[in-house]
Amino acid sequence: MGTVNLLQVTDEAQSLAWDGDGLVDVVGGRRWGPDGVGRQVSDDHGYSFDRSVRSPSGRFTVVYDERGTEALLLKGDRPVRELGRSEDHAEDFDYPVALGVLREGREVLVHCPDQYDLLEIEDAETGERLTGGDRTRNDVLHSRPAVSPGGTHLLSAGWVWHPYGIAEVFDLERALRDPAVLDGRGVPSFYPANSSEVISASWLDGDRVAVATGEEFVDEEESAETEGLGKRQLGVWSLSEKRWVHRNRVDFHIGTLIPRGDTLVSLYGHPRLIDVTTGVSLAEWPAVEVPSREGSYGITHIPTPVAALHPDGNRLAVAQTASIAIIDLPGKAS
Repeated sequence: MGTVNLLQVTDEAQSLAWDGDGLVDVVGGRRWGPDGVGRQVSDDHGYSFDRSVRSPSGRFTVVYDERGTEALLLKGDRPVRELGRSEDHAEDFDYPVALGVLREGREVLVHCPDQYDLLEIEDAETGERLTGGDRTRNDVLHSRPAVSPGGTHLLSAGWVWHPYGIAEVFDLERALRDPAVLDGRGVPSFYPANSSEVISASWLDGDRVAVATGEEFVDEEESAETEGLGKRQLGVWSLSEKRWVHRNRVDFHIGTLIPRGDTLVSLYGHPRLIDVTTGVSLAEWPAVEVPSREGSYGITHIPTPVAALHPDGNRLAVAQTASIAIIDLPGKAS
């Protein structure tokens, strides 16, 4: 099952990242050592920041207002530059921002600084925009972008105005040669015509992406003909094979996904561990409460859960109202 240890806190953590065997809340400026002792290490960064995303190297962090327009890029604890997004529908969906590493090692920032439907890629260190040139708006509200391990592709799990959750995968190397690639349909893309509504998506590795769907479906018959993803399914798509390598019906809400080799941590109501090949729940922790939230848009009073998987894949930290739950996950991360 996996044991749960509670680290007591005075205020709920708004972001979590592992630093060795310690934990950091960059938004709140707090750090907890391996012994569980907490201390304030930096001041408030201003604005109403309530979430953060960290680069794979740990060098850069973006703190942001999940349903606002302001963000700040940090290098370590030092502010580098202010970021922003359009006010259009900002209160309706999660701030689109990611940090990643390209194949050649350059650290990049992915966000939508000008329009909600224009993904831009910048050099994280210098701010140089790598996606200049003529662009075409396509009315996709991008959210939850993620650069693949290996830096070859970009995932966006946003929505279109039905409203309806979708997911798209873009070839980053092509997009950096021709930024207009980011204005078209991804390859693959999971839209109303070929998939039930996407509620969450995550990279498993550089080739496989996990996609979870909800109850809404525009055209089930058409999807069946195209072998799309049905209601309440968890699918794994292989970029190299250009097909679903796994598709399974699940009888529970999936919510936010955190990849762990051939398993996924699912955060909805409470954490659970899912086998990606079968869709079976391997373990769950009902005593560890997390927000019951699916999708990147809509409900404003239920925030995205705050959690962090240790780099070794064996421990999960989950923010609670008066504590941080540290879960020893069963099995080994592959």
